[in-house]
Amino acid sequence: MAYSYEVKFYNDISNNFLDELFKYVSEVSLYDKHLFEHEFFLRITQFFPFMKELTIVNRKRQNDNQDLSIIEYSYLTKLNLHQVHDDYVEQLLVDMNMCLSNDLYLSVDYQSLDTVTNSFIRNTIRINCAKLSFLC
Repeated sequence: MAYSYEVKFYNDISNNFLDELFKYVSEVSLYDKHLFEHEFFLRITQFFPFMKELTIVNRKRQNDNQDLSIIEYSYLTKLNLHQVHDDYVEQLLVDMNMCLSNDLYLSVDYQSLDTVTNSFIRNTIRINCAKLSFLC
């Protein structure tokens, strides 16, 4: 697999983006009118290994995601989830789905966060939420 040119940003990636390694891209935005499934987020980690900022825009409900492998975003420092269905907030915060880096800046709609966390008492989000350094 060849490395792509040294682009720093990749915007509006949809489900049908090309499988190419983007080792220099640090900011990624995902947008599609179709839902994003767990496998799509796995592909994003493989092809954007040093991504620091992720923005997701997708209001489509996901299919039932059970027994999924854990996705790790080792370098992620900023996560923007303002225009997403609650399913994406859940997928990215539940520690059995996602392993986020420490000192994460999370920008999310308060109502979505309150719903997904069950008014901030849900145990399965504690590990990832403890990694937050800023919540907006």
